[in-house]
Amino acid sequence: MIRKAVPDDIPSISAIYDAIHDQEEAGLACIGWQRGVYPTADTARDAVAAGEMYVLEAGGRVVASGRINREQMPAYAEVAWRYDAPDDRVLVLHTLTVDPSARGRGFARQFLAFYEDLALQWGCVALRIDTNEKNAAARAMYAKHGYVESGVIPCVFNGIPGVHLVCMEKRVDG
Repeated sequence: MIRKAVPDDIPSISAIYDAIHDQEEAGLACIGWQRGVYPTADTARDAVAAGEMYVLEAGGRVVASGRINREQMPAYAEVAWRYDAPDDRVLVLHTLTVDPSARGRGFARQFLAFYEDLALQWGCVALRIDTNEKNAAARAMYAKHGYVESGVIPCVFNGIPGVHLVCMEKRVDG
């Protein structure tokens, strides 16, 4: 089940962030995030407070999360997007996470399907998402689900310098 997150979900979301940081620090994943910089419990808290955080529950626990809104990163202005769309017709998915202990069960795919359905409900014509160039797994997963790379932009990403942000998009079909 995917639902809007509530304040009681923040510890679970933050624990997923910590598990991903643990994997990266152990050399088991290459995401490009930094513990204490991004994402943090404050990242989740801000998204929940804005009413933009969603969680996927399975087996009675939060196993995935993501922030969905219309806010495009400043670096997006430098991208030659394939699909021309006014800002109010673009939906953006930020910080999609799946608990490392729950990977391989289709939760990211379920979350993307929810995101795409939401875009249809909200009258959007384009979906946009980004990931760090280092995050080969995310790039491949998004490509598998029809997202096309429209540009790689060097930037400071949420306080992390030297990031090459891969900007991807998909047209909303409905």
